[in-house]
Amino acid sequence: MVNELIIAVLGGNVPDWVVVLITSLVGASAILVFVVFSNLAAIWIERKVIGGFQIRSGPNRVGPEGLLQPVADVLKVLAKEAIVPFGVDRLVFQAAPIVVIVPALMTFAVIPFAPGAALLNTEIGVLYLVAIGSLGVIPTFMAGWSSNNKFSLLGAMRAVAQTISYEIPLVLSLVGVLLLAGTMDLGQIVQYQIAGGWFAFLQPLALVIFFIAGSAELNRTPTDIVEGESEIVAGYHTEYSGFKFSLFYATEYTHVFGMSAVITTLFLGGWGTGPILDVVPAVVWFLVKVYLCFAFFVWIRATLPRLRIDQLMGLAWKFLLPLALINIGLTALQVYNLWPNVAVFAVNAVLAVVLIKLWSDAIGSNRKAERRTYLRAA
Repeated sequence: MVNELIIAVLGGNVPDWVVVLITSLVGASAILVFVVFSNLAAIWIERKVIGGFQIRSGPNRVGPEGLLQPVADVLKVLAKEAIVPFGVDRLVFQAAPIVVIVPALMTFAVIPFAPGAALLNTEIGVLYLVAIGSLGVIPTFMAGWSSNNKFSLLGAMRAVAQTISYEIPLVLSLVGVLLLAGTMDLGQIVQYQIAGGWFAFLQPLALVIFFIAGSAELNRTPTDIVEGESEIVAGYHTEYSGFKFSLFYATEYTHVFGMSAVITTLFLGGWGTGPILDVVPAVVWFLVKVYLCFAFFVWIRATLPRLRIDQLMGLAWKFLLPLALINIGLTALQVYNLWPNVAVFAVNAVLAVVLIKLWSDAIGSNRKAERRTYLRAA
């Protein structure tokens, strides 16, 4: 549709490369505008929601209901001095805040916001997302290593360990979706869900694994050991201030919206709306799902305490990885018609509940062990 509009405006005799260039610039600008306004909205939404959980009002001074508080925060950060500590590797230190936001923005390139409304239509969209998602740890390590600070380096090493640990179950959880859909094209995966049902219901165990692993890669509570303030100050970005710090801060929200968009596309039917498709525009329905996913991430952050690093690593290797492999086996039985779909769904759903129960038991058992150690010491 955009190509046809460009051709109509510029005339019929337009080189293909000009159309592609203009379309790419328009699409990239639209994604950038969406990310900027979503980040501003996310700051206000998260503070208001967490304020409600903590029985306080949240932002309420700047603008009506505090709506202009994110704008005030941006102006404040821009006015702060960006200090460069002594002894840092200046080139790497200066490059890390810029590099860190690139993978987060590139995630949206293949996301179909509506039928045919993707900046990059590719048959390997899922593979692209996995590849781009694994790049985020590189600028994090750059920031921690170049800062000449032991807390920053420790946070960077935690980021590497956490990302490697959770990238494996995250990728394996998508195998069941790919087996059923038979494609890596995100648009076709959405079409499959519109015709056959959301993967949130067909693959509930995969959704739970993907959500937990995604939360760990987003570095948000309860899995924010990379910047655990009570342990290592602020982790890999301890030495950053001013606008450079704001880039790390904005990248976190960009990643959250990117993960919400991926969950919406792969598990919640994407832009599909069923019978009300003709009433509500597809892109509006897609954005509603994305913001609901973001609200759920905020809910989790406001509810659960931070895990210890041993609990976090144990969850990935002892629970998520084995259950992801089991899910692949169950889906293979379903694909080859060796087991009825109802039986596969029932086992899948039960295992999803078991995963949550095992997680809670693991945390509870560790707390009991701590209590026994404390009593013996006393």
